Amino acid sequence: MTTFNKPYMTGRETEYIRLAVESGKISGNGIFTKRCQAFFEERYGFRKCLLTTSCTDALEMAAILTGVGPGDEVIVPSYTFVSSALAFVRQGAKIVFCDSFRDNPNIDPVEIEKLVSSRTKVIVPVHYAGVACDMDAIMDIARRHDLLVVEDAAQAIDSFYTGKDGVRRPLGSIGHLAAFSFHETKNIISGEGGMLVVNDPRFIRRAEIIWEKGTNRAEFFRGEVNKYGWVDTGSSFLPSEIVAAFLWAQLENLDRIQARRRQIWDSYHAQLSPFAARGEFSLPDIPGYATNNAHMFYLVFPDLEKRTKFIGDMKAQDVQCVFHYLALHASAFYAGKHDGRALPNCDRFADCLVRMPLFYELDPEIVVRAISKVCS
Repeated sequence: MTTFNKPYMTGRETEYIRLAVESGKISGNGIFTKRCQAFFEERYGFRKCLLTTSCTDALEMAAILTGVGPGDEVIVPSYTFVSSALAFVRQGAKIVFCDSFRDNPNIDPVEIEKLVSSRTKVIVPVHYAGVACDMDAIMDIARRHDLLVVEDAAQAIDSFYTGKDGVRRPLGSIGHLAAFSFHETKNIISGEGGMLVVNDPRFIRRAEIIWEKGTNRAEFFRGEVNKYGWVDTGSSFLPSEIVAAFLWAQLENLDRIQARRRQIWDSYHAQLSPFAARGEFSLPDIPGYATNNAHMFYLVFPDLEKRTKFIGDMKAQDVQCVFHYLALHASAFYAGKHDGRALPNCDRFADCLVRMPLFYELDPEIVVRAISKVCS
């Protein structure tokens, strides 16, 4: 069976975990945590990075930092993972779900504009499949309405956006805050793991405090205060040094991993284009302002019935393909809270999108041969 995902090990993960254990500091914020955070700050120009135990935790930190609470509204795409919304629900905010573009699953800024009210405080663009949202349009809306932008960049490591000014910017560096994931299904992994990026200097000091259980412990260990104590809200968002050591082995090989994933993605695109041309399915849409980090290769079928048949037929060929998100506005938890607006593009992607296997050691020819049989 060709599985949907297989975590890739570079070969040095256990060596670095051993070094972390031997260092005598495995509770976090040690040498490997600092290396990983510095890597992102130096390579991508992120102002401040804080590793977290998951992307969900990074989003929860971001929600706390934005200061949202009961009565506030947060605009979130409906076609996303639950964490994009849940982080703000935990703060008591109301989620206002927004539709996707017709051609790709990213949030549509035209629809965002229609949803802004006097109660709106935050916009959460999700860079689906590592492909950039239209960040010029989103940031313009945020500036005009004095809103904060939290980029959900869970899938968007090493992906970029080129603005109207011609400047290419890393995803995660554009909004006030951003969150990344290192879950085992992502390009760069640590099993579970995430990172908060703080681009707005107003939030840096408080982010460290929230990160360390509401204490100013980080300042204490830098020698900036002579004792530390409880000064704010927070939680145990800091991952262990073992997680950071695993992540460092991956980051050392980022360019090699990315090159291989792009090779697989390009092979899929070239070989599946004839099937798309005859209407079997649609291929991923990459807008001109976005790069492709090869996080995901997906197909969009004409309807739910055809998608269901395809997944079953591929399973019969020993290839595991999966559908992705169920639209959150129709979820059991939030359906009764949604205002009833139709979100047709989100619903279509929920019914029609299929993810292909994509991992470092994959032979894409196996999957393409199976699709050729299924679609013949």
